[in-house]
Amino acid sequence: MAAIKTVGVIGSGQMGNGIAHVAALAGFNVVLYDVSADRLKSAMATINGNLTRQVAKKTITEDAHKKALTRITSSDSLDGLAACDLVIETAVEKEEIKRKIFHDLCAVLKPEAIIASNTSSISITRLAATTDRPEKFIGIHFMNPVPVMELAELIRGIATDDATFDAAREFVTAMGKQIAVSEDFPAFIVNRILLPMINEAIYTLYEGVGNVEAIDAAMKL
Repeated sequence: MAAIKTVGVIGSGQMGNGIAHVAALAGFNVVLYDVSADRLKSAMATINGNLTRQVAKKTITEDAHKKALTRITSSDSLDGLAACDLVIETAVEKEEIKRKIFHDLCAVLKPEAIIASNTSSISITRLAATTDRPEKFIGIHFMNPVPVMELAELIRGIATDDATFDAAREFVTAMGKQIAVSEDFPAFIVNRILLPMINEAIYTLYEGVGNVEAIDAAMKL
Protein backbone atom coordinates (compact mmCIF):
# COMPACT_ATOMS: atom_id res chain seq x y z
CA MET A 1 0.00 0.00 0.00
CA ALA A 2 1.33 3.46 -0.96
CA ALA A 3 2.24 5.89 1.80
CA ILE A 4 -0.43 8.29 3.00
CA LYS A 5 0.28 11.81 1.71
CA THR A 6 -3.12 13.50 1.38
CA VAL A 7 -5.69 13.24 4.16
CA GLY A 8 -9.35 14.17 3.95
CA VAL A 9 -11.29 15.17 7.07
CA ILE A 10 -15.09 15.07 7.03
CA GLY A 11 -16.55 17.63 9.43
CA SER A 12 -14.94 20.93 10.42
CA GLY A 13 -16.07 21.02 14.07
CA GLN A 14 -13.73 20.78 17.05
CA MET A 15 -12.56 17.24 16.29
CA GLY A 16 -12.30 17.77 12.54
CA ASN A 17 -10.37 21.02 12.65
CA GLY A 18 -8.13 19.57 15.38
CA ILE A 19 -7.24 16.55 13.23
CA ALA A 20 -6.64 18.81 10.20
CA HIS A 21 -4.40 21.05 12.33
CA VAL A 22 -2.21 18.20 13.65
CA ALA A 23 -2.04 16.38 10.30
CA ALA A 24 -0.94 19.54 8.47
CA LEU A 25 1.70 20.26 11.12
CA ALA A 26 3.00 16.71 10.62
CA GLY A 27 3.53 17.40 6.91
CA PHE A 28 0.40 15.85 5.37
CA ASN A 29 -1.69 17.65 2.76
CA VAL A 30 -5.20 18.04 4.17
CA VAL A 31 -8.61 18.55 2.56
CA LEU A 32 -11.15 19.70 5.15
CA TYR A 33 -14.74 18.99 4.06
CA ASP A 34 -18.00 20.36 5.43
CA VAL A 35 -21.40 21.03 3.86
CA SER A 36 -21.27 24.61 5.17
CA ALA A 37 -18.85 27.14 3.67
CA ASP A 38 -19.34 29.34 6.76
CA ARG A 39 -18.30 26.48 9.08
CA LEU A 40 -15.23 25.86 6.94
CA LYS A 41 -14.27 29.54 7.16
CA SER A 42 -14.73 29.44 10.94
CA ALA A 43 -12.68 26.22 11.18
CA MET A 44 -9.77 27.74 9.27
CA ALA A 45 -9.83 30.74 11.61
CA THR A 46 -9.80 28.38 14.61
CA ILE A 47 -6.85 26.40 13.21
CA ASN A 48 -4.93 29.62 12.55
CA GLY A 49 -5.67 30.83 16.08
CA ASN A 50 -4.55 27.57 17.67
CA LEU A 51 -1.35 27.51 15.61
CA THR A 52 -0.67 31.11 16.63
CA ARG A 53 -1.01 30.09 20.29
CA GLN A 54 1.50 27.28 19.74
CA VAL A 55 3.96 29.78 18.26
CA ALA A 56 3.46 32.06 21.28
CA LYS A 57 4.19 29.12 23.60
CA LYS A 58 7.24 28.26 21.48
CA THR A 59 5.99 24.71 20.84
CA ILE A 60 6.21 25.36 17.07
CA THR A 61 7.98 27.95 14.91
CA GLU A 62 6.31 30.67 12.84
CA ASP A 63 7.63 28.89 9.74
CA ALA A 64 5.88 25.66 10.79
CA HIS A 65 2.69 27.68 11.38
CA LYS A 66 2.77 29.16 7.87
CA LYS A 67 3.63 25.85 6.18
CA ALA A 68 0.81 24.03 8.02
CA LEU A 69 -1.76 26.55 6.80
CA THR A 70 -0.59 26.19 3.19
CA ARG A 71 -1.15 22.42 3.41
CA ILE A 72 -4.86 22.76 4.28
CA THR A 73 -7.52 23.30 1.64
CA SER A 74 -11.26 23.29 2.26
CA SER A 75 -14.13 21.89 0.22
CA ASP A 76 -17.92 21.97 0.55
CA SER A 77 -18.22 19.09 -1.93
CA LEU A 78 -17.32 15.44 -1.34
CA ASP A 79 -15.70 15.52 -4.79
CA GLY A 80 -12.89 17.51 -3.17
CA LEU A 81 -11.82 14.31 -1.39
CA ALA A 82 -11.32 12.31 -4.60
CA ALA A 83 -7.50 12.39 -4.49
CA CYS A 84 -7.15 11.57 -0.77
CA ASP A 85 -5.19 8.52 0.38
CA LEU A 86 -7.02 8.47 3.73
CA VAL A 87 -10.33 10.07 4.73
CA ILE A 88 -11.29 10.46 8.41
CA GLU A 89 -14.95 11.01 9.30
CA THR A 90 -15.72 13.15 12.37
CA ALA A 91 -19.48 13.62 11.98
CA VAL A 92 -22.03 13.59 14.81
CA GLU A 93 -22.15 10.31 16.79
CA LYS A 94 -25.24 8.92 15.01
CA GLU A 95 -24.79 5.71 13.08
CA GLU A 96 -27.34 6.43 10.35
CA ILE A 97 -25.64 9.76 9.53
CA LYS A 98 -22.20 8.16 9.39
CA ARG A 99 -23.47 5.32 7.20
CA LYS A 100 -24.96 7.81 4.70
CA ILE A 101 -21.66 9.73 4.59
CA PHE A 102 -19.66 6.57 3.91
CA HIS A 103 -22.07 5.43 1.20
CA ASP A 104 -21.75 8.76 -0.62
CA LEU A 105 -17.99 8.99 -0.01
CA CYS A 106 -17.21 5.66 -1.68
CA ALA A 107 -18.61 6.96 -4.97
CA VAL A 108 -15.86 9.62 -5.22
CA LEU A 109 -12.83 7.91 -3.62
CA LYS A 110 -10.08 6.16 -5.54
CA PRO A 111 -10.17 2.36 -5.02
CA GLU A 112 -7.02 2.21 -2.87
CA ALA A 113 -8.07 4.96 -0.44
CA ILE A 114 -8.48 4.11 3.26
CA ILE A 115 -11.56 5.23 5.18
CA ALA A 116 -11.46 5.86 8.94
CA SER A 117 -14.06 6.86 11.50
CA ASN A 118 -13.31 8.96 14.58
CA THR A 119 -16.28 7.34 16.35
CA SER A 120 -15.81 6.86 20.09
CA SER A 121 -18.21 3.92 20.43
CA ILE A 122 -19.97 2.73 17.25
CA SER A 123 -18.99 -0.67 15.82
CA ILE A 124 -16.27 -0.36 13.20
CA THR A 125 -17.40 -3.62 11.62
CA ARG A 126 -20.95 -2.31 11.15
CA LEU A 127 -19.77 1.02 9.72
CA ALA A 128 -17.34 -0.76 7.38
CA ALA A 129 -20.21 -2.86 6.00
CA THR A 130 -21.71 0.36 4.57
CA THR A 131 -18.70 0.80 2.30
CA ASP A 132 -17.33 -0.90 -0.79
CA ARG A 133 -14.01 -1.55 1.02
CA PRO A 134 -14.45 -3.05 4.52
CA GLU A 135 -10.86 -4.33 4.37
CA LYS A 136 -9.68 -0.69 4.00
CA PHE A 137 -11.84 0.65 6.86
CA ILE A 138 -10.55 1.33 10.39
CA GLY A 139 -11.39 3.27 13.53
CA ILE A 140 -9.00 6.10 14.49
CA HIS A 141 -10.37 7.67 17.66
CA PHE A 142 -8.58 10.89 18.53
CA MET A 143 -9.05 12.53 21.92
CA ASN A 144 -10.34 16.08 22.37
CA PRO A 145 -8.66 18.55 21.97
CA VAL A 146 -6.60 16.82 19.29
CA PRO A 147 -3.64 19.26 19.23
CA VAL A 148 -3.13 18.73 22.99
CA MET A 149 -4.08 15.12 23.76
CA GLU A 150 -1.38 12.53 23.04
CA LEU A 151 -3.55 9.40 22.81
CA ALA A 152 -5.34 7.88 19.82
CA GLU A 153 -7.19 4.56 19.73
CA LEU A 154 -6.88 2.29 16.70
CA ILE A 155 -9.81 -0.11 16.23
CA ARG A 156 -9.87 -2.85 13.61
CA GLY A 157 -13.14 -4.09 12.19
CA ILE A 158 -13.54 -7.79 11.51
CA ALA A 159 -12.46 -7.26 7.86
CA THR A 160 -9.70 -4.64 8.35
CA ASP A 161 -6.56 -5.97 6.64
CA ASP A 162 -2.99 -5.74 7.91
CA ALA A 163 -1.92 -3.19 5.28
CA THR A 164 -4.67 -0.80 6.38
CA PHE A 165 -3.82 -1.21 10.05
CA ASP A 166 -0.12 -0.66 9.40
CA ALA A 167 -0.78 2.44 7.27
CA ALA A 168 -3.09 3.90 9.93
CA ARG A 169 -0.57 3.19 12.68
CA GLU A 170 2.21 4.85 10.67
CA PHE A 171 -0.02 7.90 10.03
CA VAL A 172 -1.01 8.33 13.69
CA THR A 173 2.59 7.86 14.85
CA ALA A 174 3.75 10.51 12.35
CA MET A 175 1.29 12.91 14.01
CA GLY A 176 3.14 12.40 17.29
CA LYS A 177 0.38 10.42 19.00
CA GLN A 178 0.65 7.42 21.31
CA ILE A 179 -1.49 4.49 20.16
CA ALA A 180 -3.79 2.21 22.13
CA VAL A 181 -5.08 -0.71 20.05
CA SER A 182 -8.64 -1.69 20.94
CA GLU A 183 -10.86 -4.55 19.87
CA ASP A 184 -14.19 -3.64 18.28
CA PHE A 185 -16.33 -3.72 21.44
CA PRO A 186 -18.85 -1.00 22.42
CA ALA A 187 -17.11 2.18 23.69
CA PHE A 188 -13.67 0.63 22.96
CA ILE A 189 -11.15 1.25 25.79
CA VAL A 190 -11.24 4.91 26.77
CA ASN A 191 -15.00 5.52 26.96
CA ARG A 192 -15.65 2.12 28.52
CA ILE A 193 -13.40 3.12 31.44
CA LEU A 194 -14.33 6.81 31.47
CA LEU A 195 -18.13 6.57 31.63
CA PRO A 196 -18.35 4.36 34.77
CA MET A 197 -15.83 6.69 36.42
CA ILE A 198 -17.98 9.74 35.61
CA ASN A 199 -21.07 7.92 36.86
CA GLU A 200 -19.30 7.01 40.10
CA ALA A 201 -18.35 10.66 40.61
CA ILE A 202 -22.05 11.58 40.35
CA TYR A 203 -22.98 8.87 42.88
CA THR A 204 -20.24 10.15 45.21
CA LEU A 205 -21.84 13.59 45.09
CA TYR A 206 -25.37 12.16 45.45
CA GLU A 207 -24.40 10.14 48.54
CA GLY A 208 -22.74 13.17 50.14
CA VAL A 209 -19.26 11.63 50.24
CA GLY A 210 -17.85 14.95 49.06
CA ASN A 211 -18.95 18.20 47.47
CA VAL A 212 -18.36 19.17 43.82
CA GLU A 213 -15.12 21.01 44.55
CA ALA A 214 -13.64 18.15 46.59
CA ILE A 215 -14.54 15.48 43.99
CA ASP A 216 -13.22 17.66 41.18
CA ALA A 217 -9.94 18.32 42.99
CA ALA A 218 -9.54 14.62 43.85
CA MET A 219 -9.88 13.60 40.21
CA LYS A 220 -7.61 16.36 38.85
CA LEU A 221 -4.83 15.89 41.37
